[in-house]
Amino acid sequence: MKIITLVENSCGDTECIAEHGLCVYIKTEKHCLLMDTGQTDAVLHNADLLGIDLSEIDTIILSHGHYDHSGGILPLMKRCPHAAVYMQESAAEPHFNGDRYIGIDKNIPALPNVHRINGNLRIDDELFLFSGISGRRCFPQGNLRLLQVQNGITLPDDFRHEQCLVVSQNQHHWLLSGCAHNGILNILDEYHRLFGSDPDYVISGFHMMKKNEPYTPEEIKTIRQTAEELTMMKTIFYSGHCTGENAFALMKEIMGNRLLALHSGNRII
Repeated sequence: MKIITLVENSCGDTECIAEHGLCVYIKTEKHCLLMDTGQTDAVLHNADLLGIDLSEIDTIILSHGHYDHSGGILPLMKRCPHAAVYMQESAAEPHFNGDRYIGIDKNIPALPNVHRINGNLRIDDELFLFSGISGRRCFPQGNLRLLQVQNGITLPDDFRHEQCLVVSQNQHHWLLSGCAHNGILNILDEYHRLFGSDPDYVISGFHMMKKNEPYTPEEIKTIRQTAEELTMMKTIFYSGHCTGENAFALMKEIMGNRLLALHSGNRII
């Protein structure tokens, strides 16, 4: 098995492009796949630099309906035109941060190789998708600015368009989420309900980033509580992208070597 962070906000390999986005390359016994595709065509540059043949990609998972995870899909179709793209049906709906459109390119849902699904899906014995996360404990406060349009009506985003990927390989389970908008603890609660144990590894942003404002005491409490609960599991966590450097540092104080950073160009295994 091979897992490489192709796109993330920061550089591991200094020649790789870093951008606000996420793309993870995974090679299993049966598949070459991508979890998300970053914001632009940076995935193409970084793959070429790292010697990854994108024509071998057979599966692309879109974690949710935001531009910084879907922007590489259309450029990728030139390299892997037959790759199956899996997205939740609701990921095609318009999504906004205030007045700013942050949804996916409207041409993506019309691609002939797109599978628009509702709910959970077992792809095969290696790949499983789940959604429908309903818990709200330690809910990321950055979500409160995000909106969705359903049937022409603008509403607070309920993140039903978010799905998580479970990769089973060599008796280990890898759980991947793009931003964990539903809250990483709530996602793990659903994972526990489905699988009855902790995942061995998690790769996910935690959506705790704040760009221009300090954290409130309540936000710091939420970040620390999240880290403390994650530390109680046997799981190793890889995080970056929307987690934010300051939140990552706070969590690292608590989690130590149980929390590792993602960077563009870095191999995880």
